[in-house]
Amino acid sequence: MSQPAGPGAAAASPPDGSQPGTDGGVPGAKAVVVGVDGSGASRAAIALAAWEARYRGAPLIAVQAYSGEATLGAPAARPLSSLRTAEDERIDTEISLRQSVRDVLGEQADRVEVRAILGLAGRKIVETANKVNAQLIVLPTRGSTSMLLGTVSQYVLRKAHCPVLVVPAGFGAARSVLA
Repeated sequence: MSQPAGPGAAAASPPDGSQPGTDGGVPGAKAVVVGVDGSGASRAAIALAAWEARYRGAPLIAVQAYSGEATLGAPAARPLSSLRTAEDERIDTEISLRQSVRDVLGEQADRVEVRAILGLAGRKIVETANKVNAQLIVLPTRGSTSMLLGTVSQYVLRKAHCPVLVVPAGFGAARSVLA
């Protein structure tokens, strides 16, 4: 049986001989976690993570961390005492995350669980992956491929208990890989 190939790769059956999933998730399946930072590289990471989740028959969880620090968010016409709360930032982060996933996946975005989480990005991605017993973490990276990895990618690579896929900026996976 022929399986869809991912971006630039030939399809193969998983090592256990089972057939890859096609419905975007199997109950009890280990999840694929994608870290999103709002950058253009996140688009490629979301697309590739969605393809991996579909191929593996696993649910996809998109994670974006936020700081929760009080920030000035008032327009010039309002007093400076109008501070944005951590809850405001969580809501804004979740809306942004949902929109990023929808921009890349279209209607299939409804199958993705989104989590806006207070804290340091690397730590929260690893904690989420551990909690859901993730089988794969997918991360975007910034800059050219000749540059060193960022601090979040380095942290996740060192602390994760599952494979980590770091998608280089400019990777062509942002096109529709699920079609």
